[in-house]
Amino acid sequence: MANSAEDARDVNEMLPPAQLAMLGFQHVLVLYVGAAAVPLIIAGALDLPPDQRAILISANVLGCGLATLVQSVGFPGVGIRLPVMMGLTFTAVAPMLGLIAVAKDAGGPGFAPSAALAAIFGAVIAAGVFTVVAAPLVGALLHLFPAVVRGTIVLMIGVSLMGVAVDWAEGPHMVANAVGGSFDSVIPNPNRGGLSGFGVSLLVMLAILCVAKFGKGFVANIAVLLGIVVGAVAATLTGKMTFAAVAAAPALGFVAPFRFGFPAFDFAAIATMCVVMIVGMIESTGMFLALGDITGKQVTASDITRGVRALGVGTVLGGIFNTFPFTTFSQNIGLVGITGVHSRWVAAAGGLILIGMSFAPKLAAVVASVPEEVLGGAGIVMFGVVAATGMRILSEAKFHENRDNLFIVGIALGTGMIPLVAPEFFKNFPPATQSFVGSSVILTTIVAVLLNAYFNGVSLRDAAEAID
Repeated sequence: MANSAEDARDVNEMLPPAQLAMLGFQHVLVLYVGAAAVPLIIAGALDLPPDQRAILISANVLGCGLATLVQSVGFPGVGIRLPVMMGLTFTAVAPMLGLIAVAKDAGGPGFAPSAALAAIFGAVIAAGVFTVVAAPLVGALLHLFPAVVRGTIVLMIGVSLMGVAVDWAEGPHMVANAVGGSFDSVIPNPNRGGLSGFGVSLLVMLAILCVAKFGKGFVANIAVLLGIVVGAVAATLTGKMTFAAVAAAPALGFVAPFRFGFPAFDFAAIATMCVVMIVGMIESTGMFLALGDITGKQVTASDITRGVRALGVGTVLGGIFNTFPFTTFSQNIGLVGITGVHSRWVAAAGGLILIGMSFAPKLAAVVASVPEEVLGGAGIVMFGVVAATGMRILSEAKFHENRDNLFIVGIALGTGMIPLVAPEFFKNFPPATQSFVGSSVILTTIVAVLLNAYFNGVSLRDAAEAID
């Protein structure tokens, strides 16, 4: 990975406030759709009334903002200080649904959602503390990620995210079956996959490409934001984007700590959530390395340690403020590559915007009103850039001098593709392994690291020095 005073200045560069706000809002738009999905899923499983669902969503927005600030701004010993946006991890959804099912069985007719949430939030807090403690050990693994491993992982991140972009382009799976943006009733989206949705995605992609080619300076840097604006206007004119939810949302909101009661600390729930955080640590390490390559900043073992520690701190804050485990949001990495703006203060601005949105539900409703089809076109561009970055990193792997690297890349990518092309392939594996074998990025990382150690060897002294 490159390293220079110019690269460091890019990462630490403080842009004018107006530019920071627009670039930060661009990141928020990319993050919001995926980040809001987790609390909606959990709220649905708990059958929470609309006001409590709104609280969970606002808590998620606040938590994402706080975790992003911890990661991008940083504090002594905490935070990788790169343009990192933090969002809720989908890896935690299945375990949390399992905890809810257990609580429902135990509660019977008298089941109270607060009891399940207390166990979840207690496990989240404890798993966050576990992550903080484990951070130095994760940092010590940096020597296992040479260019051939990093490039393979980043390439798989981009390829796996393409599924997210295409899913966005097809439109939401479910839509509200009520007037006023209520979540009381939802039905399958009858227009999912329609040509009009694909047309909006294509329009956004073309708008981004036009701005990227003909725009100059700051205008080119907000190509994705301008493309989304064009798509939102088109979606409004065609009736795909409405503002009923904005009108229904309250003007002000406040997320209180422990809003659903004091957390309960159950050993089984904590152990399950610690496994989720181990997955998150592995994923985040890959994201940190990808951002280092994109921004040109060398990521050291101490950087990884601080980044993982911030992941733990953010997750503890999440449990306190009624939300769930966090991860480095991979969708935003492509945006850094497209804009060429590497300043961590852009991510910090995005974090502040998210915090502001938690106090202004109407603003959050405006962002939530942007149709997924609009984000689909932007996603294809952004995630393609991530994949291309992986290929650029692999150009450093010296395949002509070391043909074994072909085995590393080929087998790691092939294994990582299994969950994408055959989602049911690992269905008979033990439940405890599903978080690992179900993730293309985790599979690729594990296989690439092991094959690199097999073919190229590893230095135990490097690991010992990294821990020191």
